[in-house]
Amino acid sequence: MKWNVLGCFIVFTALFLTGCMYPEEELAKNQIPYKDQILAVQTAVDTFKKDNGGILPIKTKEAETPIYQKYPIDFKKIAPKYIAEPPGNAYESGGIFQYVLVDVETKPTVKLFDLRLTEAIRDIKLRIKTKGYPPYKEQLAKNVFTLDYKQLGYKKAPYVTSPFSNQNLSFVITGSAEVYVDYRPDLYQAMEKKDTKVKPGEDIRPILVKDSMFVPAYSLPYTWDSKAKEPVFLEE
Repeated sequence: MKWNVLGCFIVFTALFLTGCMYPEEELAKNQIPYKDQILAVQTAVDTFKKDNGGILPIKTKEAETPIYQKYPIDFKKIAPKYIAEPPGNAYESGGIFQYVLVDVETKPTVKLFDLRLTEAIRDIKLRIKTKGYPPYKEQLAKNVFTLDYKQLGYKKAPYVTSPFSNQNLSFVITGSAEVYVDYRPDLYQAMEKKDTKVKPGEDIRPILVKDSMFVPAYSLPYTWDSKAKEPVFLEE
């Protein structure tokens, strides 16, 4: 009897541990960006466009939607005819990435929108709503500010991990209480590496997009200050 009880305990424990590990393995797959998955979606998008007279398989968004959030791919339009199913890391499959298109007018290209940024911003905005107003701290540019996070209940300033460089990025807020990720550190590195010449007032965010799988989600426009040799917020 003792051996039977022990045997049952071992089997139960093994099953329990296996059940616990499986979701973690699946979660890891849902959080990794794979180039081959992006290429598969790109092929599906290109074929759909060709078969439908130039129409793109995207969801309709309002005209004022920020450019890097404006053209999310509608997998219902391409699966299963052009692709078996949405990739495992896609939001539609429980993943953390929204597949989007950039350069839709010239060369529609598939990129990834990291939805973890959405969760971080949602938390900040919820705290602002609870407080009743945004506690502005320092003005960085016209209509761009930092926040006093202590007033929002944070022990330390929140940040997100950059999908471009894996460095920590902070947040900024506008006068209309819209929260954005501050990509200046990424832009500085990109400009230093590329040594790209920029026209005065030119938005430099595309330099991040060009050689990456990602888009700078929740970003304000930036340009390059040739005198200070640093990225600055592009003022309208």
